[in-house]
Amino acid sequence: MNTQDQLNYTRIAEAIEYIRSHFKEQPNLDEVAEKVHLSPFHFQRLFSEWAGTSPKKFLQYISVEHAKKLLKEEQATLFDTAYETGLSGTSRLHDLFINIEGMTPAEYKNGAKNLDINYSFAESPFGNLIVASTNKGVCFMGFYEDESTAFAALQAHFPNAEFSRKLDMIQQNALFIFQNDWSKLHAIKLHLKGTDFQLKVWETLLKIPMGQLATYGAIAQKIGNPNASRAVGTAIGSNPVAFLIPCHRVIQSTGTFGGYMWGPTRKTAMIGWEGAKTQTN
Repeated sequence: MNTQDQLNYTRIAEAIEYIRSHFKEQPNLDEVAEKVHLSPFHFQRLFSEWAGTSPKKFLQYISVEHAKKLLKEEQATLFDTAYETGLSGTSRLHDLFINIEGMTPAEYKNGAKNLDINYSFAESPFGNLIVASTNKGVCFMGFYEDESTAFAALQAHFPNAEFSRKLDMIQQNALFIFQNDWSKLHAIKLHLKGTDFQLKVWETLLKIPMGQLATYGAIAQKIGNPNASRAVGTAIGSNPVAFLIPCHRVIQSTGTFGGYMWGPTRKTAMIGWEGAKTQTN
């Protein structure tokens, strides 16, 4: 059975999808509430509980104009920000707490043969997910509607591994990222299967601060290959660890959010949720 958070996200996702498809009409609170079969009062309260801000304020964070403003203001300094060591209050999660370790060439080549992987299912503000880990770190995280599809995706990524359905401390620590109290969050280690280029792109994504956005072109420039925007997009689309590696923070240069492996509505929800968290705390 879904928890209240999951039920709330389902309603929020419906609302965001309606807003996305009727953006030019600028629907008001009453219209959106009606589409998700709630009273305006109940919808306002539910939305505020989920996002930590009002629907009206949330819409600001997911608008193209706001995205353009962020890109314009932050482009020059986005990757040069002097990060503090640790957590700055409860509102900011510094992604330098997440460290990537690539799998060895042998592990990469043989599809993780002889690699033991634990996995479990969890709930998040953005829907149900699967999280998997080796003894070195989180190796997979994704959003899926049902457990069988989720496990099939994990198996496809590591066809020769040995799997155990088990929640371990590595996974548990990573899942703290979805909580408001990040004081319990320790350094998260990722153990990833990827090419050198993919690993370089994923490492660069970790430097995009929460609540900020970057373009594909900016990522390409940062890795020293300014003409590789398309290849960067492909690497981002191959990201095996949702949310922890924040590929949802990469958008088109026009300010349009663009696609997302786990759905554009979920990407929009993440961008708005992070914007609200960094502005309201």
